Amino acid sequence: MSQETERACMRAANVSIAVNAALAAGKLAAGIIGRSGAMLSDAVHTLSDVLSTVVVIAGVKLAGRDDDEDHPYGHERFECVAAIILASMLFATGAGIGYSSVTSIIAGGGASEPPGVIALAAAGVSVIVKEWMYWYTRATAREVGSGALMADAWHHRSDALSSVGSFAGIFGARMGLGVLDPAAGVVICAFILKAAVDIFRDAAGKMTDHAAHKDVETEMRETILSDPDVVAVDELKTRVFGNRVYVDVDVSGDGGMTLVAAHAMAHRVHDMIETGFPAVKHCMVHVNPADAKGAGD
Repeated sequence: MSQETERACMRAANVSIAVNAALAAGKLAAGIIGRSGAMLSDAVHTLSDVLSTVVVIAGVKLAGRDDDEDHPYGHERFECVAAIILASMLFATGAGIGYSSVTSIIAGGGASEPPGVIALAAAGVSVIVKEWMYWYTRATAREVGSGALMADAWHHRSDALSSVGSFAGIFGARMGLGVLDPAAGVVICAFILKAAVDIFRDAAGKMTDHAAHKDVETEMRETILSDPDVVAVDELKTRVFGNRVYVDVDVSGDGGMTLVAAHAMAHRVHDMIETGFPAVKHCMVHVNPADAKGAGD
């Protein structure tokens, strides 16, 4: 992970912590003053976002460490580990909301005393702020290709959805329809669980060395073939390692070229791939004689 990428992740994470801390404090106060259990639960959910962002920071920091003797291919997968941890936290949050909502519906879902308008206002502000945090963090995650940061973005979205449920529940309670709160919670639970599963699948895929997208491999082949000394691309293998890509390529060249010329061609191919595709961390090039029997072996 480059220093620029790490700085972008840290900037987004610091913004997340600051906003969540302030928002959680405001929700807690609104829940107490407005006598709203839903808002108090929402405050606890927001506090969990602070913890999740700390996990992201730890993952990004570990992923950004230089290669060493024990990890010659780097530490990028630590970011995948952080994303998996966040997916688990997100799943647990969704399951908890779902369980609480279903239990409340079974119990009748009524409220003994209508919550105050301050709780309703706090829920509305939370929806706006958390949705903005989702789009801000999501944009940064896409820019730097961070799975852990994308997981944190979805945690913001889960909090926004939770606040929608709080708003509906508080509004319903004030209108005498307290059951709207747990009913909305069930819908929110489904959104959160889907996000958790998607994040987990993405992180697990990056942990198991799957190939890069076919379009990326096609573009790599075209780039390699642009070298005038490359006769053919005999084989191209890619594997995604965390948020980076490793490439192994066999190319054919004129069997009569000197070793120096073959080395120069291999070096050009290496540089074209690593320079033209920023996600590529390393490219290994093997040269075969195009006119020799068994070329490509």
